[in-house]
Amino acid sequence: MRYLDRVHPICAFVYFVSVIVVAMVTMHPVVVGLCFLSGISLYGTLCGGRRLLKSLTWSLPMMVVIAALNPILSHKGSTVVLFLNDTPITLESIVYGATFALMVAAVFYWFACYSEIMTSDKFIYLFGRIIPKLSLLLSMTLAAIPRLKRQYREIDDAQRALAPETDDGAVAKLRRGGSVFSALVSRALEGSIETADSMRARGYGLRGRTAYSIFRFTASDAVLLVLTLALAVAVIALVLVGGVDYAYYPTLGAVGHGPADLALYAALTLLCGGSILMEVKETILWHTLRSSI
Repeated sequence: MRYLDRVHPICAFVYFVSVIVVAMVTMHPVVVGLCFLSGISLYGTLCGGRRLLKSLTWSLPMMVVIAALNPILSHKGSTVVLFLNDTPITLESIVYGATFALMVAAVFYWFACYSEIMTSDKFIYLFGRIIPKLSLLLSMTLAAIPRLKRQYREIDDAQRALAPETDDGAVAKLRRGGSVFSALVSRALEGSIETADSMRARGYGLRGRTAYSIFRFTASDAVLLVLTLALAVAVIALVLVGGVDYAYYPTLGAVGHGPADLALYAALTLLCGGSILMEVKETILWHTLRSSI
């Protein structure tokens, strides 16, 4: 069992929100790099190497496109690398574009880890009493995307088994895709009606209705929550006070190595890397126990 699956939902939610906020509020290259490396490492630990490699097949080209667009659209900076149709391409804009691409990828992978751990039942448990309608809407929306993808593959496989393709043309593929999409919409609408009837029959939204929960807040969860909040506050405070500012224009600044910089790097490494170490420990323990059976 994965470590983050066993912790209390409030601990996992605070942890992921803290790291995502840190990844979004600064463009410091070291901070962005740490968030990116820890994000893909945790994603690979949670989802496996195959899913990580599959995600990299489209996330890396996306990063290349984002990194290439900035030097083409922005010509700030004093270090001209080359001229493209009389347009200067500067080193500063290239570095800024690459850092921005890493930041986008880091946020994506941390959101992917969040969706892997924070399932709909955990989200409803946290926010069902505070914002019941919005929490239900968000949880159903997040759960609908993978379900619709799975149902689309099922319908497509069934149609291919009933009527194998004899024409590989674009028109035939478009016609088949349209029929699959039509069946998918019909199935989704029928499912929504069944879901509404089931919720009404179970008394959803009635005053005084209780809900069973398997989550229990333990002493280890309290320790984890305190450590997460302490590290997150320390990292965000060091970022906001400006002690780790990094300038890209007009010339690239030097990566700081003062007390504030080193404190930020250490706190961020502990914040992002702690979960990875715990997941690796859990995986090793699981394989050890299985081998001893």
